[in-house]
Amino acid sequence: MTMRWQGFSDPVQDGQRHFRRVLAAMAEPGTLHDAAATAVPEDAAIGPALWATLLSLCDLDTRLWIAPGLEAGGLADAVTFHTGCRKVATPDGADFALVTPATLVDPAPVFAEGSDAYPDRSTTLLVVLDALAEGGPWRLTGPGIPDTRGLDVGEATALMTRLAANRARFPQGLDAILGCGDCLAAIPRSTRLAGPVSATPEEDRTCTSQ
Repeated sequence: MTMRWQGFSDPVQDGQRHFRRVLAAMAEPGTLHDAAATAVPEDAAIGPALWATLLSLCDLDTRLWIAPGLEAGGLADAVTFHTGCRKVATPDGADFALVTPATLVDPAPVFAEGSDAYPDRSTTLLVVLDALAEGGPWRLTGPGIPDTRGLDVGEATALMTRLAANRARFPQGLDAILGCGDCLAAIPRSTRLAGPVSATPEEDRTCTSQ
């Protein structure tokens, strides 16, 4: 089953290359970035962007929580096989949590949000989206964003509402890496969210999971 999930052709170089894409996405919240060309099985619940992200971020010291419904195709065994990461049973014990927007609807899981002294001890969400586009109803402001930036995440109000709550708890909070098909974007906890409002003409890059 695990061999249906292919790792990077060159684990070191490809992993570093994709890690730089993730860093670029975090540095410029709301911008879309193409993932490494890493195929996933046809019955997978995640796309190449998030699979490449798992391969580049997870290691022997990583704790991963996978929301119910996302283990299709043997994902849990595959990510453990390729990275050695540990799967945990509860989301509050995870370094990374693979979720969908529906995962965050009541009753929403409790994730680690770090502390004022150790804000890095928080869970990073890896979010599977059906649609992702630059420009759109959600307005992003903060570090890495000149003025404002629009983002369309489709039917993901629960996700954006949860991330908007970061502002009240900063520097505690959740960082999020969004994946849709071959594309990814990021919303770090330092980003302020407002919306939704009417879409704007800046909408020029769109990614769908189809």
